[in-house]
Amino acid sequence: MASASDSSSALEPARAAPDAATRFAISVDAMGGDRGPAAVVAGLALCADTMPDADFILHGDEAELGKLLAKQRGLMGRVLLRHAPRVVTMQDKPAQVMRHGEGTSMWSAIESVRNGEAKVAVSCGNTGALMAVAMIRLRKLPGINRPAIACLWPSRNPGGFNLMLDAGADIKADAADLLQYAMMGASYARNGMGMRRPRVGLLNVGTEEHKGSAELKQAHELIGAAAMMGDYEYIGYVEGVDLPSDRVDVIVTDGFTGNVALKTGEGTARLISDFLKDAFNATVLSKFAAVLAMNSLRRLRTRMDPRRSNGGVFLGLNGIVVKSHGSADATGVEAAIAMAFQLAKSGFRERLAARVASALPQGQSATTAEPTATEAGTGQPE
Repeated sequence: MASASDSSSALEPARAAPDAATRFAISVDAMGGDRGPAAVVAGLALCADTMPDADFILHGDEAELGKLLAKQRGLMGRVLLRHAPRVVTMQDKPAQVMRHGEGTSMWSAIESVRNGEAKVAVSCGNTGALMAVAMIRLRKLPGINRPAIACLWPSRNPGGFNLMLDAGADIKADAADLLQYAMMGASYARNGMGMRRPRVGLLNVGTEEHKGSAELKQAHELIGAAAMMGDYEYIGYVEGVDLPSDRVDVIVTDGFTGNVALKTGEGTARLISDFLKDAFNATVLSKFAAVLAMNSLRRLRTRMDPRRSNGGVFLGLNGIVVKSHGSADATGVEAAIAMAFQLAKSGFRERLAARVASALPQGQSATTAEPTATEAGTGQPE
């Protein structure tokens, strides 16, 4: 963990906190991304006008952030600086950050959600460390065994995206975990994506009933049986080819499979983009054809732009945390903050907690033990 300075770790707000009855705050870790705080502040500036109900708490090096904010007139009066002298790097281990992370911008951003100062936190930082800190500071919702990361997947659906979880919070997931993912994913689809009754599918090597492991078959039965209670339509098994299709809205899988699928999709999108550039730059005629097709190519680029779907939501915690891609630019950060805004405004955390509580077996304790360093820091792909 890198240190920006050894000065005080908190900056007194320049103005009073927003009226809780009409406004809410979004807590943003400004220091964890590959592009540094400049991209985060630029992303804030891009989305501020579309979020009149939100203010922002920006965590990081006060001196550096102050200079960047001074250049953004649209953010004046809407950002509270919270000085954090240290930074969680991409090389830091989750267990190390859990034990020694206090004073980092990531820890500070999560703490603002924990103490009720903000409704949601956004960070571009180390995925494993962010999940570990979020688990130990916010703790899991009662009844949740393994939190999950939900990500948007470009699709042929009218809204343009499907939802997939788990995208890498934990490489393990048994049948009961997959059922919880289905419940949480359906709740996200209703509150964050505006779907009345989302269609849920379980990712498998085929759609036939006899295919898949014993654990997947058990999850298949559990998810189907809970469809009415979870207020979703269960369509059964789906395959990798269905990830961008319009036959499913929520794809449920374990974190290992989901993370591999996500990275494969990102790599394929880049490959197609490179192939198109090569093809249109090959000859004089192809360059002329590119000029004629410019508007269509721009529409295609916009639709395939991974920055539009930037932001994975940590589900199953006592608070909303959105993980932006570490290499996100201003446009990507804008998308992640917009996602956080939508979820906070819809009351998603409260709705999800109520949905999970309704699914608890009668008599099950609603208490949740604080995770150990080993539990919260294991099985999380970077």
